[in-house]
Amino acid sequence: MKSVGSIYSLVLGVILFYIFLYLPILLLIVFSFNNDPYVFHWRGFTMQWYSLLFNSTEIQYAFQNSLIVACASTLLSLLLGTLFVCYASSRHAARLQPFFYTILTIPEIMVAVSLLIFLGYLQIPLGLTTLIAGHTLLGLGYIVPMVYDRFVELDRRVIEAAYDLGATRGQVVRTIIIPLLRPVLFSAGILVFIISLDDFVLSFFCAGGTTQTLPMYIFAMIKSGASPVVAALATVMLLFSSLLVCIFSVFNKHKIEMVRR
Repeated sequence: MKSVGSIYSLVLGVILFYIFLYLPILLLIVFSFNNDPYVFHWRGFTMQWYSLLFNSTEIQYAFQNSLIVACASTLLSLLLGTLFVCYASSRHAARLQPFFYTILTIPEIMVAVSLLIFLGYLQIPLGLTTLIAGHTLLGLGYIVPMVYDRFVELDRRVIEAAYDLGATRGQVVRTIIIPLLRPVLFSAGILVFIISLDDFVLSFFCAGGTTQTLPMYIFAMIKSGASPVVAALATVMLLFSSLLVCIFSVFNKHKIEMVRR
């Protein structure tokens, strides 16, 4: 009886934990439709905050910057990470793996501050370019380990057969390695895109005063108090990020099924 009671207590604790975790997100979505400018009291259903959201030029500008940074940093991370994995010798690639894991293990604010100091030492003005560079550095911490783990699993006999038939290194990479790495490149690219789109810390330190991303805009808005427009914006971002996470999960599931076969 005690073991059954312990199991029920554990299940109840897990349920309460998930309710505590997801209830604020649910309330955020509900109050984005609230007909009250102060959010905290329900006054009825309305869509006016979404209308203000999609007609705001400031939000459109911030979203455009976030989209440019996310796309550019994802493409650069994929390009640099794939070139490193494909063209570096296996010995050097294995030795440098801890460096990319370090980017993920140390606090992001330390990466942001050190990058800010480095850019200041080089007297590089902060803006969209430095923001893309910072997010590319962060993206490499995800791209390189994921691509390298898949790269070492490739069948070396296929690559060696291509060399025996007279293929060059570049031809092997283009026609054999890249097609075999395509699933992990796609899933890793989606993951880095989501992280870059939602990142605040690196954006806050590396953007400067002339560039504003969507997370920075949300932070500036909530400093003056909660607003239903912020709730509507967060809901849209949540739906967009959830869609990308679902796509990432589908491709990861497909990749796992291919490995099992």
